[in-house]
Amino acid sequence: MNEIIFIVEESLEGGYEARALGTSIHTEAENLIELKDSIKDAVKCHYDENERPHIIKLHYVRDEVITL
Repeated sequence: MNEIIFIVEESLEGGYEARALGTSIHTEAENLIELKDSIKDAVKCHYDENERPHIIKLHYVRDEVITL
């Protein structure tokens, strides 16, 4: 595996949540800087060094409501 993709969303309780596509990695943090560090740590813990993806992509999802 060369890369892994995370979906990043704002948490209902505040802060941010990230979940990986295709594998069971989920993490959260108070801000985006901490979230990026948390994602790196989670990937390092989930994979052996020789199986670890080299690229982590983040896909930010933001819900927005527009009223008329």
